[in-house]
Amino acid sequence: MSTPTASPPAFDRPAHSGALGPLVLGAAIGSTGLAAGGTAGALLIVDLTGSAALAGVPTALHLGGSAVGALLVSWEAARGHRGRGLALGFGVGALGAALVVVAAALGSLALVLLGSMLLGTANSSIFLTRYAAAVGTTPGGRGKALGRIFLATAVGAVISPLLLGPSGRWARSLGLPPPVGLYLVALLAFAASALLYLAASNPRVPVLGRAAVVLGPSRVEAERAPRATGLLRDRGTRTALLALALTNLVMVGVMTIAPIHLVAHGAGEDMVGGLIALHVLAMFAVGPISGAASDRFGPNRVVAAGALLLAVAGAVGLLVNGHGVLAMVVHLVVLGVGWNCGVVGASALLVAAVPGPLRPKAEGIGEVTMGLGAAAAAPAAGVAADLGGYSVLAAGVCAVAVLGGAALLTRGSNSRRHPGATG
Repeated sequence: MSTPTASPPAFDRPAHSGALGPLVLGAAIGSTGLAAGGTAGALLIVDLTGSAALAGVPTALHLGGSAVGALLVSWEAARGHRGRGLALGFGVGALGAALVVVAAALGSLALVLLGSMLLGTANSSIFLTRYAAAVGTTPGGRGKALGRIFLATAVGAVISPLLLGPSGRWARSLGLPPPVGLYLVALLAFAASALLYLAASNPRVPVLGRAAVVLGPSRVEAERAPRATGLLRDRGTRTALLALALTNLVMVGVMTIAPIHLVAHGAGEDMVGGLIALHVLAMFAVGPISGAASDRFGPNRVVAAGALLLAVAGAVGLLVNGHGVLAMVVHLVVLGVGWNCGVVGASALLVAAVPGPLRPKAEGIGEVTMGLGAAAAAPAAGVAADLGGYSVLAAGVCAVAVLGGAALLTRGSNSRRHPGATG
């Protein structure tokens, strides 16, 4: 009689056919709330205070909340409850969206800021979904799995800013400031994704049961996961974390001010929403291409390409004041593609560099570095734009991308696979 073999832990199990479906659907639904924390947050603060000086504050708090949410979600994943952790992040994000709606009705700036921070936890769930897909497939297909999640995220993320005008009219009909409309959308989207991931975590749920291979509870994973002592000593891990932080810092620095710059130069809500949607499309829709490139050419080269594109975006940003909408379109599209290459490449590098039992903790650390980089960028961008205009912001972005890209190329050329990493 043959001896039964123990099933591998969730972080090393290739997913069944169709198991990624609920992950893809949840990413698409949840990402329709993304514009609430970025575009709507800055516009709402200007609406409440009449000044752009504080425009970056809700974004900074939102991204700080994303960093805290990443710790909560990854902590649950390390305990063997990846799906429950993702649902928790979305649930708290829905609560934050509801709080902002109430705060706007009351005219309370303090409550808006608190709601913005809670809202950020949903961001962590949206972006940590990519790791659930990557670790649930074979090593040679990780880039493609990441690409599928980014493409799904593109669907909701592109729709999200396009709802700025329609949802603004909805908010006006309720007696609320127009930017609050996107928070109403986020409330519905985040709540729906939370319920979906809770259901998908349960192997007894019909149809969604196969997703429990990736999202469901795993006693083995929880028992085997060691402490993350020494994780940051690996060069490949540090390179991945630095790339995630710098990529998000550059992108968020620009996108904190871009909507305000457009409005100040006469763009209406629908035009602003359309341009932001184009940027978001560039951020996510090229995921299958960058993912396939990561599988074929290696994640380090994809990260380097991302840094180069971010630098180009900063250079084009120097021209937006004198060259109208076309220059802004090129600026935002190149910025989005550069962000995608940086995040996809760095995420694949992080998964490859870290052994299976440590991956949930490394994923959380990665999201925290992204959140902290962005949280630092948002208020700094507001101050830079207030003091020197959009050109000063663009010049700073270009410099950071060039210097950061050079540092990443130097580190990446010497990076080594973690000795304990599994394929």
